[in-house]
Amino acid sequence: MSHEQQVLLEFCAPPAGVIVVNDRVCIRTEGSRRVVLVHGVIVAHYDINDRAAEEYSMLTLFGLGYADQDEIARAFGCSTRSIRRYEQQFESGGLHALGRTPGRPSEKVPKEADGRDRKILHLKEKGFSNRGIAQRMGLAENSIRKRLRRLGWKAHPEACLPFPGKTDDAASPVTVSLADVIVESSGAPAVISENAAAREDLPKSFDINPLNRSLDRLLAAMGQLEDAAPLFARADNLPGAGVLLAIPALVGSGLLTVARKIYGSIGPAFYGLRTTLVASVLLALLRIPRPETLKEYSPGDLGRIVGLDRMPEVKTLRRKLARLAAMKRSRELGLEMARLRIAERGRTLGFLYVDGHIRAYHGKRKIPKAYMTRTRIAGPATTDYWINDQKGDPLFVVTAEANAAMTRMLVPILQEVRNLLGTKRRLTVVFDRGGNAAIRIMPARHLRGA
Repeated sequence: MSHEQQVLLEFCAPPAGVIVVNDRVCIRTEGSRRVVLVHGVIVAHYDINDRAAEEYSMLTLFGLGYADQDEIARAFGCSTRSIRRYEQQFESGGLHALGRTPGRPSEKVPKEADGRDRKILHLKEKGFSNRGIAQRMGLAENSIRKRLRRLGWKAHPEACLPFPGKTDDAASPVTVSLADVIVESSGAPAVISENAAAREDLPKSFDINPLNRSLDRLLAAMGQLEDAAPLFARADNLPGAGVLLAIPALVGSGLLTVARKIYGSIGPAFYGLRTTLVASVLLALLRIPRPETLKEYSPGDLGRIVGLDRMPEVKTLRRKLARLAAMKRSRELGLEMARLRIAERGRTLGFLYVDGHIRAYHGKRKIPKAYMTRTRIAGPATTDYWINDQKGDPLFVVTAEANAAMTRMLVPILQEVRNLLGTKRRLTVVFDRGGNAAIRIMPARHLRGA
């Protein structure tokens, strides 16, 4: 290349105070004033101390496509990450969000909740604990706590319950005892009475505040209380309170009366037999299948549903269930419940429907595998055979040993049905194709009267 060609290709150095961004954009600074030009046309004119105007000019160049982030960052002496942050601030708060001074802000500026924050608030409103939310979101529990504090979340105020000494009856708390509904010996739903706890055969409570059952807990620790009486107070926006509509059906089923007859008592305790059974049924209706899942919910909110200050902890509920299982009276409980159903609705037992259901097993013991239709795989499971009446209501259930097929289980099932209904009553048993082979190999004495 000749000297003349080199001279033609050489560019003059820009004058002092001029920064060339690219072939279209340049920046010129004189004193404290700065001008941004695009193809020689002024698009921004501001004071160099005006950070909001400078950040807005960066976003203008990038938004109109005159320069990319790397070119803008190099010309203005910042990073591409800062430009992205300016863009987020402008989208969320407009021009007022630009121009924040560097360093930690002197005043706490509330940050708008993003998708993750909204999900955390939604789970918190549903009653999940911080640990439960952290497990679901894959975050640390401390991070959940900080986010809730930053978002300004506050728990719903507890019901304010005045103590005795107030003369205003209208301001007194609505404290309802469902003891007569839950432990009524007749087995049918009873009318809720304000003086139910005064009866000798029903549990009593010496606490005045339903949200503070310290006196009943002290009596239980001293061995003077067998089961805490349920007390309810006013509450606004209590998650899961709709399951209380199942209380009349639970009482009408006779489960609590029969369980009291079979098991008697599980010893002096704040969480007695009745509370354990009611809590287990209501937790199942709330789609809480296992005691371990209680860690994800607020114990205070769940406790107010069952009429206590808090739901029993995981270890407490497991200990109660283990104590009931150690008595080995579940068969007696099932038979007594079946006799009660036969006595109440004997006319609907002319037809009996037998059906098997596979239940997955998640324990530590090794049991035979069974094919689970829902997951389409074979895995550890047990088979439950349900015997339902003409209306589809269950009469009793039998868990097959080692996943025995209906060909083996239909004979003992019919024998149990005959023992319950008697030998003189005729009935019709309906089943699917799994029972055809059992009928062909079944002795005639088992089919007599069926």
